[in-house]
Amino acid sequence: MPREPARLRASRPDPRHRGVRIRQLIDIHPPIERAFLIGAPRKGSDDAAHVDLHLDELARLADTAGAQVVGRASQRIDAPTPNFYLGQGKVEELQTQLAAQGVTLAVFDEALSPVQGSNLEKALGIRVMDRTELILDIFATRAKSYEAKLQVELAQLEYLLPRLTRMWTHLSRIRGGIGLRGPGETQLETDRRAIRRKISVVRRRLSEVADHRANQRQGRPDIPAAALVGYTNAGKSSLLRALSGADVFVEDRLFATLDTLTRDVDVGGGYHFRVTDTVGFIRKLPHHLVASFRATLEEAREADVLLHVIDASHAEWEEQVAVVEEELRSIDGRVRRDDGGAERRHVIHVFNKADLLPDPRAFIALARERYPHAILTSCAAHATLPTPRSGVEDLRLALRHSAQALRPLVQIRVPVGEGKVLAGLHQHAEVLGQEQTDGVMVITARVEARMLGKLRRDGVEVIVGDSGDGKREPGDD
Repeated sequence: MPREPARLRASRPDPRHRGVRIRQLIDIHPPIERAFLIGAPRKGSDDAAHVDLHLDELARLADTAGAQVVGRASQRIDAPTPNFYLGQGKVEELQTQLAAQGVTLAVFDEALSPVQGSNLEKALGIRVMDRTELILDIFATRAKSYEAKLQVELAQLEYLLPRLTRMWTHLSRIRGGIGLRGPGETQLETDRRAIRRKISVVRRRLSEVADHRANQRQGRPDIPAAALVGYTNAGKSSLLRALSGADVFVEDRLFATLDTLTRDVDVGGGYHFRVTDTVGFIRKLPHHLVASFRATLEEAREADVLLHVIDASHAEWEEQVAVVEEELRSIDGRVRRDDGGAERRHVIHVFNKADLLPDPRAFIALARERYPHAILTSCAAHATLPTPRSGVEDLRLALRHSAQALRPLVQIRVPVGEGKVLAGLHQHAEVLGQEQTDGVMVITARVEARMLGKLRRDGVEVIVGDSGDGKREPGDD
């Protein structure tokens, strides 16, 4: 076979570099959105006084979603206009400004109606998102578990339902005639029916997941439970990792994790806590998104102790505390602040990121004027705190005291011949004292409810308190 001319061999691409050439010709990375932030607080409101801080938070949301923030603007309004939310003059000003900066996405810090969003997109010539849609976009990318994906899908469908546009206008009215009586049906109505069916399916699946989680809780060991709640990026996952020593995903972004994560934490003195990390809250959290995450937040409702984690280094931490408390009250009326109101569960306010404070000692003194039992923590290495216990040891001690309060103090009378029962008490209970009288071992101990139930079923005598006054718990006879 004759050799191929050298000129042809040189012009033919080397097969070894074919993949490189294809990658050079096809850009597999999507373009980065150039986002412009817009705030429109009402005059005289708290939002108007903190518009810059609120836009800073919106910028962090946009960064979490993968957009590049190139500018911001705000307008204090008396009331939203029905067409654009903003005034006509401000919209015209934004047209010129956005075109000059090459903006591809406008993000509003307010919730826009479907009409306002559509009109703004036509006027500005770019895509427009409101705060709710941006949060949903972040949740869609962050959801990992089956439950979290279902919750996000439900929230997205409920957001989309009132925003459907008429895609098939030629079907909106069908002329009457033989075989075609009545106005017919619009494509819009068909789409709405399909979305409502999908919402029903997702809700049913979420209900099944909630039942499964309830069965899981019944099968867990009967140890005290604590739930980490708080504003997003307050450091809940970092605290769980520091307390448990487990490998927990941590990232300095808003809504870094959406899935609940439970770990067993040894708080010392023979006590253990089941600590659960929950999804964080945020200002103006969409109400339907909160409803979607009710199943996840069951952990907070069922917990014996709530650990309200607060970013102590944030300038507006008091506002963040108010947001979390309001959302918790809307989810479960039993959750109240521990500033004097009656409540069924203990709430521990944990001020995290103490390493970022200029004067931690002065800060915690001020915080304890409002929350007397507040704790200052830091997950950073070599953090300096105003107590001998560094890092999270103060929190571990507070959990140990809570466990002692939840573990009743009892006297148990066991015949000396029951060596198995005596060994189990020393292994699984906190034995405070023991004495032998007439062949019966009287043990004073703090015992978990699960073990007390087993002792009762085995016929062991259980007496409340250590005074020996013969006062028994109901059901001991």
